[in-house]
Formats: sequence, C-alpha cells, structure tokens
Amino acid sequence: MALRFPVEPMKAALGALPPASQDHQWAYEIKWDGYRTLAFVDDGTLRLQSSSGLDVTGKYPELDGFAAAVNASSAIIDGELVVLDSDGRPSFEMLQRHETQVAFYAFDVLQIGGSDTIALPYEQRRALLSSLVEVGSHWMVPAHRVGDGAALFAATAERGLEGVMAKRLGSPYVVGRRSPHWRKVKHRLQVEVVIGGFNHGTGSRSSTFGALLVGVPAVDGSLQFAGGVGTGFDQAQLQSLATTLRALATPTCPFNATPPRSYLTGATWVRPALRALVEIAEFTNDGHVRHASFIRLL
Repeated sequence: MALRFPVEPMKAALGALPPASQDHQWAYEIKWDGYRTLAFVDDGTLRLQSSSGLDVTGKYPELDGFAAAVNASSAIIDGELVVLDSDGRPSFEMLQRHETQVAFYAFDVLQIGGSDTIALPYEQRRALLSSLVEVGSHWMVPAHRVGDGAALFAATAERGLEGVMAKRLGSPYVVGRRSPHWRKVKHRLQVEVVIGGFNHGTGSRSSTFGALLVGVPAVDGSLQFAGGVGTGFDQAQLQSLATTLRALATPTCPFNATPPRSYLTGATWVRPALRALVEIAEFTNDGHVRHASFIRLL
C-alpha cells in the first residue's frame, strides 16, 4: 500500500563517525538544527507534517510556493525547517519564535507520482530528489558528499554548526524506525556549572531527583541560572548525589534571579557548594544549557 499522510519519519541513531576503513561506504550531510518536517505535494497543493504527525501547513505561509517547485504531480519529501541567524547558522531559538521566515531543506524522497521510493538505496533517492525539487527562495536540496566524513565534521565545527548526518550507501528508508544506517554525529561542549538546586524526581527517580538546577558565575560574582541537567546519570550517581544534595538543602534560592516558572515545580534549593562538568550542545540566548548531560562532579 502506498504511503499517505501522516507518515512517521525514519530516525537516526546517535553515534560517532564510521571508521576510516568504512568511510567510502557512507554519505555525509550537514545536520541542520531545526524542525523535522515532511512535505506532501499533490496536484499543486502542499501539506506539511511535523515529526509527531501534526498538520502544520498553516504555520508556514512562506512555503506556499513549494508545490510548484516540485517536478511531479505528487510527492512525499522529507526535510528540515530551518531559520538562519545573521551569521548564516541555524538558530533553533529563532525557529521556535518564528522570528523570520523559515527555509525547507529537503534531504530525502519517500514517494514520487504515487509510487513509493523508500525501498530504493539512499544514493538513488538522493539523485531523484536533486532532479525533483527546483531551488526556491525558501527551499533547497543541500549538498551531500560520499566519503571524507571527518573533513565535513571538522568544517561544521569551524562554522559553529551542530554536526553531520552519516547515511550508509545502499540503505533503504525505514518508515517509523530508528536505524543504525543513519547516524547523527554531534559536536558537544564541556562546561563547568555550579549546582544550585534540584527538581524532585518521578517514576523510577522518585527516590532521587529529576534534574539538577545549575548556574554559572556572573560578572559580579553572583550565580546566574543556566537551566537544568536531567540526563547522564547512572543509578549509583543518582543515589549518591541525592544524598549529598539533601544535606546541602537551604530555603534560600542561590541564583541572582528566580528561575523561570517551568523550573520551580518541585524545586529544592541547595547551597552552591558543588561544581559539575556537563556536556551541552550550546548555551541558548537566555544563557541556558541546551541538551545538557552530566559527566561528573568536580
């Protein structure tokens, strides 16, 4: 049965670059920091679907002309909605606020003219996609390369981009599954933070904590709130940290300004006596850690 709206997209596994001996067996694309989106084109009309299956067509009128740029009566195209900042880098925060018009970066095709293409090998789908979509002011098919993944990964680091996607040559598009044939390889920063509190845990963490509430020193020496860290802990670390944090509990918020309301539910403040090394994707414009993972206490 041919695919039709909605379609659950194929997902990538988090991983490292393939070994050099296998580099020629993989294609590499820049990883764009945006909203995963599927475009359904049918007889000149466009329907956009979020990764969760919602119809989001009405949110992005700047893409209304995309259907006319597709060289087929119908198609299903996978891609990413992206907003670029003044330096030409994707900005997830600007995308969330829809501060400026989005661009649709297409990277795969699932169906053309009613015939599914998902069983075709990656490189054949990419060739079809390149001839399918005409470049427009708000959409394009970004370039990819076969082999030399380390060089592209290094180049994305220099540009301040999130990383690369590694996709195995010869692999099909697997609807709704996370496949080892697609790898997202991210650049990560290690930063030092001060622990100023924690949120109460739920479920398997009900006896420990949900997330650390952390800060970084401000210019005046006070502690500036920097968000939450909720991943990276093993069970022994959760239990040990929970015991230590409870002993440091205080009724006084250690941050120079009360954190946003979303962090306050179930929050317990602690004396800022502990420092931690965490891995993050970036600091947001609000100074909060993004995609933070605990490494160890310092």
